Amino acid sequence: MAESNQAEVREAVGIFDSEEQLQAAIDDLLSHGFDRAEISVLAPVTAVEEKLGHRFESVAEIEDDPEAMTKAYVPIESIGDAEGAVIGSLLYVGAFAGIVLVASGGALAAALAALALGGSGTAIGIALARFINQHHADYIAEQLEKGGLLLWVRTWDKKDEAKAVELLSGHSAHDAHIHTLPG
Repeated sequence: MAESNQAEVREAVGIFDSEEQLQAAIDDLLSHGFDRAEISVLAPVTAVEEKLGHRFESVAEIEDDPEAMTKAYVPIESIGDAEGAVIGSLLYVGAFAGIVLVASGGALAAALAALALGGSGTAIGIALARFINQHHADYIAEQLEKGGLLLWVRTWDKKDEAKAVELLSGHSAHDAHIHTLPG
């Protein structure tokens, strides 16, 4: 068997009881010099179970499992930005269609139809934004049902390790500790 020349990856890991605690810990990590790219959270439970090949009862069972599927941390503000972009884009499409119809000599009926299209574009945008918000809420609820929200922070040295565990623990993370994964 060939030896691996890859370095091991060390991470701080913790489990949070609420999205607010998780977000406060992430904000604190970022303000203490950790990069967003060093922070990851658990992928959707169904994807994790599919990758693992089995169901798990608690996130504590998989917090140190190198096969547990993670995903990059996405700030909650970005979810709001996505919702706004969906609504705004579809409103813009409807308004632009109205401008084109009116500018091309369209009748009043065409202009009114374009306004209706803009309104329905907004309604579609609002429905899609609600879907995005519900998807995020389901993602959080699914993990809370499994015992909490998992957070991993890549560390580079002993100083990072100590600071990460301190910050996670300071925001009520359960079982905040360092683990080593194959590189």
